[in-house]
Amino acid sequence: MKILIAEDDTAINKLLGEILSGAGYEPVQAYSGTEAKMILELQRVSFVILDLMLPGLTGEELLPSIKAKGDIPVLVLSARDTPQDKTALLRAGADDYMTKPFDDEELLARIEVLLRRHGYAAAAAVTLTFKDVELDRDGRAVMKNGQSISLTAREFDILELLMTNPQKVFTKSNLYQSVWNDEFIGDDNTVNVHISNLRTKLGEGDYIQTVWGIGFKLHGA
Repeated sequence: MKILIAEDDTAINKLLGEILSGAGYEPVQAYSGTEAKMILELQRVSFVILDLMLPGLTGEELLPSIKAKGDIPVLVLSARDTPQDKTALLRAGADDYMTKPFDDEELLARIEVLLRRHGYAAAAAVTLTFKDVELDRDGRAVMKNGQSISLTAREFDILELLMTNPQKVFTKSNLYQSVWNDEFIGDDNTVNVHISNLRTKLGEGDYIQTVWGIGFKLHGA
């Protein structure tokens, strides 16, 4: 699966390429908006990571050309972090918006979410397993010891994110931005309530660990 990286910073472009390659994707790298547009005309890509401050054509100018090629998910990755920038890009057709510096695992999680929304098969495993819990990503179903567990969409997304990255400690900001697809504004209660409900539904057994002062991770992973 080809992912176009439109990023003029050589170091960031290289880093993104390494992250994507390690996750099983094929990065296609462009260092200007003009080069990215040419690649879109010559190659079929499944996803675009788009910087805004590109030479040649800016990210804002390139976005209509990307959308004209079909239903290609676009993740804007920019140092510009005002609500006005984010709102304008989302209204113009971008599917998600992350600010720099970024977290590698959160970036991959957001890519997977957008690919699934657009009907692409994700590079990661379809079924995730932790202890006696199985999570079916395609069917959006969770089983414990063979018994179905009914989760809300948010609870499922939180559990999926934790099981996709079992060693990672997620801050509340990480979880909120990945699951709610919005900027975290310090509303701890929203995340805490969903984590509490998820723990209750999973029942006996230590599944989600609170890492005090940081966030949450899978217990014992």
